[in-house]
Amino acid sequence: MPPLKSLLNFLDNSKIKYGILEHRTVYTAMDKARTLHLEPKMVVKTAVVKMDRDYTVVLIPADKNLDKNKLKAAVNQWRKKKGERAVKKIDFAKEVWMKKNLSGKVGAAPPFGHFFKLTAFVDNSLLRQPKLIVNAGDYNFSLGLTKSSFEKALKESIKGGFSKAK
Repeated sequence: MPPLKSLLNFLDNSKIKYGILEHRTVYTAMDKARTLHLEPKMVVKTAVVKMDRDYTVVLIPADKNLDKNKLKAAVNQWRKKKGERAVKKIDFAKEVWMKKNLSGKVGAAPPFGHFFKLTAFVDNSLLRQPKLIVNAGDYNFSLGLTKSSFEKALKESIKGGFSKAK
């Protein structure tokens, strides 16, 4: 299945430049980096996270892991500014929820949170890369974006340090 048509329409309508990359079947961001012969810090890992009863998308480099404590601190700081209650528990979303609520294949969700009406939290280290590779909703296709196109596509995202070394 090629990239999600609705995703490409969203990018085209938003006048965001991208390139479509076809590659062998991959299930992880690290495998994608190896397959495309790219530095892992250029490949975006999209983690779908449950915060108490809410969901969000967290974007980190392929060669890093999500630091739930750092994310929780950032989420609670953001929620406090909005006058909302602090989050007590953060965990990865269940596959059943992702199949029901996200477009594309599980594990290949595009990184643009507002595409799914979710907030996106973006690790600062990604914003230092001149080019980024992101999920396109399928295990055989990805999208290449410049840093400026990536930032434009993210719209209202929260930036911070949410990753830790593997």
